[in-house]
Amino acid sequence: MGEAVTWTVVHAAEVLRAPTASDDKYSRGVVGMRTGSDTYPGAAMLGVEAAWRTGVGMVRYLGATRPTELVLRRRPETVTADGRVQAWVIGSGMDAAAREAHETRAQRGILTGRLPVVVDAGALDLVSGSVAPCVITPHAREHAALRAAIGLPAADAQDEQARIAAARQTAAALNVAVLLKGAVTIVATPAGWTARVDQTSPWLATAGTGDVLAGVLGALVAGAQAQRERAGAGDGLDAEALGPIAATAAWLHGGAGMVAAHRAGAGRPGPIVALDVADALPRAVAEALAAAS
Repeated sequence: MGEAVTWTVVHAAEVLRAPTASDDKYSRGVVGMRTGSDTYPGAAMLGVEAAWRTGVGMVRYLGATRPTELVLRRRPETVTADGRVQAWVIGSGMDAAAREAHETRAQRGILTGRLPVVVDAGALDLVSGSVAPCVITPHAREHAALRAAIGLPAADAQDEQARIAAARQTAAALNVAVLLKGAVTIVATPAGWTARVDQTSPWLATAGTGDVLAGVLGALVAGAQAQRERAGAGDGLDAEALGPIAATAAWLHGGAGMVAAHRAGAGRPGPIVALDVADALPRAVAEALAAAS
């Protein structure tokens, strides 16, 4: 299958696209988000904030009352009515064991549709048998649980080569792109294409940063799907196309974490919170786009 590509700003620049004078909110991408819960409402706000800060054209948020209130208080431009989207983010800030039946039906409906889906946290249990093009975003414990559920053996979560092999195996078994979070993030597709992303800061290991990553990824997927639709490119994205997009999202997330940590420490890395990472995303996006010029 070959070596894993180490993802750099040059690779990220090839995936990103700056808006032009001919763009509107739909050509820039509309991401739908079914995230957060009354128990974990902050996850919704963090993911929505990150999607906006990454440069998506519109965010539609569909969730419970408490997270909806938080989202609108922070980002009043967010649309909270159902409607047209070009990609979905589901599961962030949700507990599969506590998920209500209507939410399970809604997420299953999304996973049996044609639009690309970012599947995070509390929706990972639903991904087996999905029809939609998916990229899943587990951390090590979630990945181990998912592999056990589909009958795959346990893998060494500390050894990078073992993580690469496991991510490839999971991607092939589920026919999805896998973004395996960690100090070095591994991205793999069903055909075995693999990237490693080591653009990061240890200060990113804090609550809520995974919700930010899901929002970044959702924004990029929606933008890429919008461009496919605009160009009349068949059925749009598939799991293979989602691989480089996921690697770019991980690169931007890590870059924003580094920017935020240096801001916090006034030039030296210092402690950050998840919202700091979302706030630093425009700088990370701008730096990546500059590499394309």
